[in-house]
Amino acid sequence: MTVLHGKIVLITGAATGIGAETVKLLAAEGAVPILTGRRLDKLQEAASRISGRHGCYRMDVTDTDEVTRVVQQIAAEYGRIDILLNNAGYGVFELFADAPIERFQAMMDTNYMGIIRCTKAVLPYMQKQGGGHIINVASMAGKLSTSKSSGYAATKHAVLGLTNAMRSEFAAMNIYVTAINPGPIDTPFLHTADPGGQYANRVRGYMLKPARVAETIVNVMKRRKPEVDLPRSASIGIRIYGLFPRLADRIAGRWLNRK
Repeated sequence: MTVLHGKIVLITGAATGIGAETVKLLAAEGAVPILTGRRLDKLQEAASRISGRHGCYRMDVTDTDEVTRVVQQIAAEYGRIDILLNNAGYGVFELFADAPIERFQAMMDTNYMGIIRCTKAVLPYMQKQGGGHIINVASMAGKLSTSKSSGYAATKHAVLGLTNAMRSEFAAMNIYVTAINPGPIDTPFLHTADPGGQYANRVRGYMLKPARVAETIVNVMKRRKPEVDLPRSASIGIRIYGLFPRLADRIAGRWLNRK
């Protein structure tokens, strides 16, 4: 029996990509994954690949009323919510000058405000039960912005700022808060962000597999680390960039802006 056995884990964006991979690993650990997303048929398809107790709920993280209602329903049915994995998000890679304002608003509404809505809804239950764990999937883009990612990177910078504040505030409630910062991942996310495939082709040599990110997320659930960068080698580069941004731009600017 593992430390996750029987834990109720609410996952947003659970139908595909790292969400679906995390669901499989959680089921294998004996946890109770609660899959949420905008398409119930896709959630049920993902759930069909696991065994054990689980749940599927349609939930659009941009709809405050729906988030509140669904979280209430989950808490009532399962009695508690031990872990919230805020995974729902998307990006579109385009030049700032070409991107309509509505695109910035839509990405912020899902990637950032979605986390706020879900956390606001779950927090009272975690407080009442005496603790919990909130994991926010951010991105390396939240630490290092590159060309054609102004809108997406801004949302992930916001997520990291929010996560750090949550970690400080929630500690007294026995609620752990973690940020996961992956680099490029080979998931359907890139089909939306990069429809032409140029960026994916250029970074394929160091693109992360969804299963690897999911393994890291499940490990974080066990160890409750405050923050994890993936791959680790990239985190070293980001620290160097923070210390010497002009030098890094001259040396690595062309490589970083490969979209």
